[in-house]
Amino acid sequence: MNKKEKKKSVQEVITEATESVTVVETTHVNDMRATLDEIKAFEGIIGYILRNETSAAIDLKDPSKIVDYAILSSSALDSIKDLVELFNLGNAKGIVVEGKDVKMVSVIAGENRVSIFMEKNADSERILKKLHVA
Repeated sequence: MNKKEKKKSVQEVITEATESVTVVETTHVNDMRATLDEIKAFEGIIGYILRNETSAAIDLKDPSKIVDYAILSSSALDSIKDLVELFNLGNAKGIVVEGKDVKMVSVIAGENRVSIFMEKNADSERILKKLHVA
């Protein structure tokens, strides 16, 4: 095998590997979206925000609150790392924020950052189990 053939062979392997990784990432995101669609059918669920470095999916019952929920989600997910370090918690998988009327479960799963919004009386443990966090 000469240099030109080796180079072409290496490029083909790299291309195949890159395509394979892309398929795995897409499948993982699609699996997460399917799980979130199942969760959305649970009683008391308001909606969710799923995002990673390349995309975001937002599914909320009240679209006028997208900005409010996006800010809440982003702030909570960013605070996880700070809280883990501050209180020496080890490896935190998520955070539950409970307000006057609404509860939010936020989880970092690989490259995905997920926030699920629900009525205060909704079962957050059931959601965490469905996400394989609890």
